[in-house]
Amino acid sequence: MIELDLRNDVYRRPLATALDRLGLREGWRCADVGAGGGDVTVALARIVGRDGRVYAVDSDPARRDEVARAAAAAAQAQVVAVTQTGEELNLPEPLDLVFCRFLLLHVHEPAVVLRRMGQSVRPGGWVVAQEAITSAGRLDGHPLSMPHARHPDVGALLPALARDAGLELVDAWAEAPAWAGPSPVAEYLEAMTDVDPGDAPVILPPLVTVVARRRAAPRQEEPGTGS
Repeated sequence: MIELDLRNDVYRRPLATALDRLGLREGWRCADVGAGGGDVTVALARIVGRDGRVYAVDSDPARRDEVARAAAAAAQAQVVAVTQTGEELNLPEPLDLVFCRFLLLHVHEPAVVLRRMGQSVRPGGWVVAQEAITSAGRLDGHPLSMPHARHPDVGALLPALARDAGLELVDAWAEAPAWAGPSPVAEYLEAMTDVDPGDAPVILPPLVTVVARRRAAPRQEEPGTGS
């Protein structure tokens, strides 16, 4: 199993499972769309190594600068910070993997973003998306909510959105960290909602992971081999 050096990331297990599933390795070209502070970007860069490259894509220039600082601190010279929205995704080379997490719940058009992600990988390349079903989370038995998200339950639609974007579904599942009392789970909830759960039981929103790929180009028959 791939080990990911992510700061206090309670969702690291489904990410590691997904990267293992597609066989991420040295030399790959990747993009982290909606890169935020750069934790996942740097984790990807450490796996792909000096011969690989990771594009850290975010619409916020301040976030771009955070990624640059995180990459510099980790001595990952192959990280390239890019200021773009998901709907405008346009990278300078075909990639092996395009990844997003907690992005589609905030964008205007999730289907457009997934389509652009699929167009950004080479034929046979991978798209991994991880999105929450926010209302399925629980605090002391009561549903959570994220009123400022445009699509708070987009995770529930994620497999269909990937299929409708023309991608080939390879794997999909949901996973929800849970705890009661002080823990990284409680700290994560407080950071996300500004609510201190105290000793109350917490089930974070299930994170739906979709592993998909761009369909490979049809194989051309050699002259004289047709019927």
